Amino acid sequence: MELALIKNSLEDKKLCDVVNNEHSMLKSKEKSYEDIDCSINGQYLISCKKEGKEIFVPFSFLEKYYEVYGKMAKHRGREQFEWSHSYSKVYKPTTPYNSSGMFMYFSNYNVEVRDRVKCVSATEGVPVSTQWEASGYYYPVQVAQYGLSHYSKNLSESLPKRKVLEDGNFLSAKWQVPKGAYIKRYYENAKSTHVLEFNSHDSFGISLRLKQGTDLVFNIDVRLLSRNSSLTLFVEDRDRSQIFPITYLCSSILIEAHNSSSSYSTNYGMGSCQNWIQLTRDLHIDLIKGHVLSGRGKKLSRAKLRVHHLLLKGYGQLDNLTLSSSNHMSMFYSSADWLVRHQDSSGGWPIGVKRKLAAGRADLDPGWYSAMGQGQAMSLLMRAFYRSGRRHYLEAALNGMKPFSKSSAEGGVRAYFMNQYPWYEEYPTIPPSFVLNGFIYSLIGLYDVISLAPQDQVGDAQLLFDQGMHSLKKLLPLFDTGSGTVYDLRHFTLGLAPNIARWDYHSTHINQLLLLSTIDSDSILTSVAERWMSYMQGKRAAHN
Repeated sequence: MELALIKNSLEDKKLCDVVNNEHSMLKSKEKSYEDIDCSINGQYLISCKKEGKEIFVPFSFLEKYYEVYGKMAKHRGREQFEWSHSYSKVYKPTTPYNSSGMFMYFSNYNVEVRDRVKCVSATEGVPVSTQWEASGYYYPVQVAQYGLSHYSKNLSESLPKRKVLEDGNFLSAKWQVPKGAYIKRYYENAKSTHVLEFNSHDSFGISLRLKQGTDLVFNIDVRLLSRNSSLTLFVEDRDRSQIFPITYLCSSILIEAHNSSSSYSTNYGMGSCQNWIQLTRDLHIDLIKGHVLSGRGKKLSRAKLRVHHLLLKGYGQLDNLTLSSSNHMSMFYSSADWLVRHQDSSGGWPIGVKRKLAAGRADLDPGWYSAMGQGQAMSLLMRAFYRSGRRHYLEAALNGMKPFSKSSAEGGVRAYFMNQYPWYEEYPTIPPSFVLNGFIYSLIGLYDVISLAPQDQVGDAQLLFDQGMHSLKKLLPLFDTGSGTVYDLRHFTLGLAPNIARWDYHSTHINQLLLLSTIDSDSILTSVAERWMSYMQGKRAAHN
């Protein structure tokens, strides 16, 4: 017994010694770190740590100083710090580019959510931009991107859920009709289908309860025949136990929000409602834009919203009332139809706001064309022609090439680098600016015309594309900084500092070159793209 006690006592002493030694080592290690001031290029004085000959600089300083990015993350159950040089992503194509398929990686785009989109117009069915003018205007580039993103989502997503609530022949919709009001269903000869007619003279209106309305894309064919007529969707936020009305009315207003302590509502004008209107609305987006306008912000979870009920006021007719999880093709055709309606006689889509490119050195007055806008419009219109077979989409796309043959001075989009290499200008300033991503988007638009138009009708598309590709290959090295890319060549033409491309623009340059490499086998496209990809991992061109 005594021997056992002595043995245990010795073991306890050994254990204590081990613990004390480890504690001493830790204490010693802690003491080995010294606070020290770091002078960075004589401009910044920051607090660092020193251990022997090693200096530790805070990442919070490095992050801003070198524009790098870092975050704590878990890997295989262990916490680690992840450092990256770029916040953007490259999408490597797995198949050759298909002009009738998805447009680049635009299935990931949510154009209407962008801060610089005021709302989606209820009269035109396309986004209204505030990028260069706060009151809002239609920007052809944004309109085309909206349509191309929905076209691409239609190909990448599963089939939407869709529920028909009323089609003029659907007798199970339980409308709540107050005394003095009426609804009736009949065959409308002018429309060649059954419709529902409604008439409500009181302030309560005619309502339809939608208890399970969790899908938020609303579609209706509607015609409002009295000035006070309106259509209101009441959207419930289940987290906040609040109901928000969104009203569509016969008005020229774009969007207005009424916000008080006791009530809140958002209104959208549909213009003149005497003729049939096909209205497709994403109620989540419409609600967010109203919230932003009223100062409530845009934090509103789609998953927590549902359509509570629908209210009709005044006198009118409706058909094809549906709720669905998405309606991408309707939104795609809204963009295509807008482009057909608003193309001018010169084949362009004029941009109605002033563009200040470089502090008064190269301004564009309202009415200018953008080669990027022309190209993306052609990409969209050719897909609309491919899907529908309607010739007016083809004709608009072919006419969209006209500004490519006119110089910027003549109101077109064509410039020359060193009087030798033709370039299609996103911003046709004088002197030229040579924006890279906009130029490549215009080349893709020309390629889509070549691919999808009848071969006897492609016009100058092949010539314009070939000339542009030749210029691109010759000028690509000028956009390479050795650690990234520049957005344009203003440092050459305007004598200004280089306009370094943000990482998202840099990755766009790479994505565009990778796309072109699937239709042109010239190795310069892939070799440049690979070098530019390496810059995103922190690699740099060799020193001399």
